[in-house]
Amino acid sequence: MLQFITNTKAKTPVTEQIFAVIEGGCRWVQIRMKDASDEEIKKVVETVKPKCIETGTFLLLNDRVELAKEVNVGGVHLGKEDMPVSKARMILGAAAIIGVTANSFADVASVSNLDIDYYGIGPYADTNTKENLAPVLGLKGIREICYEMEQKNILIPHVAVGGITLEDVLPLLEAGVNGVAVSGAIAYADDIIKETRKFIDILPHTEID
Repeated sequence: MLQFITNTKAKTPVTEQIFAVIEGGCRWVQIRMKDASDEEIKKVVETVKPKCIETGTFLLLNDRVELAKEVNVGGVHLGKEDMPVSKARMILGAAAIIGVTANSFADVASVSNLDIDYYGIGPYADTNTKENLAPVLGLKGIREICYEMEQKNILIPHVAVGGITLEDVLPLLEAGVNGVAVSGAIAYADDIIKETRKFIDILPHTEID
């Protein structure tokens, strides 16, 4: 499965990024606009939400839990410094998708008993998409976390994130992830639709819930 994370540093506006990846077959989009106001994010949601509903695309917000409830999107992705999962679940309700960032197996284990829907495990590689990046895990680090999850019977879906290119997908799947979250490799592409399709074509088609 492919999650696209919007990229405010790319030349293509966020709304156009979202329309393009949906056209390319992606059905899981995280709106990440760290420096934007709630009103700016709300405008993006209002613009793309009808297309998301039409195509069955999951639309998540990065961090903004209260805003996610207000604009009635599918859920949120929470970083380690964001709102606690238990509080987000109380606000958003049982049907919402909640993903969390994990930089280590300790991070995975610390929330494995909470009501979460997926882990974003990374960073896989260096990336300029995110500031204050945690130590890079590389393929070895991702593999070790996936192995420990298997050994501890933690069955929550997990996707790799951070500096992932098309060439990284198959090795990451072999390392044990269920999918990838991609930003720059798609957002910076000359043809976002075409690039999205390349990722979709080599990924297994599974649901996040």
